[in-house]
Amino acid sequence: MKKIIFALLAIMFSSSALSHGPTPQKVQESVSISASPEKTWDALKNYSEFNKIMKVRSFDDKKMKIKYGLIKKDVPYSDYNAQIRVKKGANENESIVQWTARFYRTYKLNPPIPEGQDDATAVAAVKEIVGPGLAGFKKSVESN
Repeated sequence: MKKIIFALLAIMFSSSALSHGPTPQKVQESVSISASPEKTWDALKNYSEFNKIMKVRSFDDKKMKIKYGLIKKDVPYSDYNAQIRVKKGANENESIVQWTARFYRTYKLNPPIPEGQDDATAVAAVKEIVGPGLAGFKKSVESN
């Protein structure tokens, strides 16, 4: 009898351990900008292109960091939280801007996952925001 109970418990716990929802995803990219961290930070706080897509949650002038969520709702990911941070580069006239986004795919249940709602689609969509966003910001700062 103990063997049967043990076997049932093992099956019950092993199946619950294997079944879970989506895993958190992360996209992190950086760009080097030929400007002081202070100039870059001031430009970031006032960069109108970011304001079109993000809802700012907090500014931290001391750490030169912005935390935000996205305004867009029709995207293949959910629970999007991100931060953009300005750090000192190799010298006083160089900055590193790092954009880190954390999120989940849209489909929160276990497989089968509908097409277009998987992790790869979510990551690709976020990379389409982060990469061009950093490139555009770099161009804007360095041209002023």
